[in-house]
Amino acid sequence: MIKIHLSTLMGAKRITQSELSKKTGIRPNTINELYHELADRIRFDHLEVICKALDCRLEELLEITPDKTQK
Repeated sequence: MIKIHLSTLMGAKRITQSELSKKTGIRPNTINELYHELADRIRFDHLEVICKALDCRLEELLEITPDKTQK
């Protein structure tokens, strides 16, 4: 399972979803899906611009965790 830490990073930087959308050019609905961890896919170019906008590394934005439902 992949955990998205966008809400945590945005909170630390005190940036709203709307501000991130304007700063990155990513649609507000896409930012919202990532923020609430509802997205089932993400474009590589979106990852890059989000990391640049939040001044973070990819490892800070995404985390792979064991899926408890699979063995």
